[in-house]
Amino acid sequence: MATCFQRLLRIQNYPQYMGDLWCCLSLPWRLRWKGCILGKGTKFIGTPIVSVAPGSALAIGDGAVLCSDSYRTALGVSHPIILRTLRRQAELRIGAGARMSGTTICAALRVVIGARCVIGANATIVDSDFHALDAAIRSSPLDANSARVAPVEIGDDVFIGGGSYILKGVTIGAEAVIGAASVVTKDVPRRTIVAGNPAKPIGIVAPNTTGEHGRMRLETPCQKR
Repeated sequence: MATCFQRLLRIQNYPQYMGDLWCCLSLPWRLRWKGCILGKGTKFIGTPIVSVAPGSALAIGDGAVLCSDSYRTALGVSHPIILRTLRRQAELRIGAGARMSGTTICAALRVVIGARCVIGANATIVDSDFHALDAAIRSSPLDANSARVAPVEIGDDVFIGGGSYILKGVTIGAEAVIGAASVVTKDVPRRTIVAGNPAKPIGIVAPNTTGEHGRMRLETPCQKR
């Protein structure tokens, strides 16, 4: 009881309390009004930036946690969560139990993120180039609709390190690990660890056979083939 009373006296925390109340009561209603489908227990920490194109779908699974507040995550975030569908019939789906902070996800065609994925601060996931390669088209009103697009699919239990970029046409297998600040341009097999720009395999996550967390094994030069 004394601890609760002390917290009430900390007036500097009142903006945080009001923000939490907003995210709990009003924000889900506003997102549903925009066309989002929210699962049970979806939690927002801070207010995300969300836009849903007419005729598109944006769904967030049960128990997902989306953090847009630097005070509430260790690395901080450079901007709020950004979720956008860009074209009619685009699809953006975030699996149950996924966790992310300051993440940008844009879907012009389809971006699917599996269950229980952990996405580090300020990562970016996109399925579009956003602009045409041809300079003449890029300077015209046809630019956005002429950009190349290809779906992105991320399996269950994937860990994506902070500041990484997952680009169009990439499929990441379940339980894979993406090193911080990686740029992923090619498919990543299940349980594979990749890092770098462009991202390349550097190891594997050993299967979990003991009930403990999976072990990581990095490649050494003599192990590479």
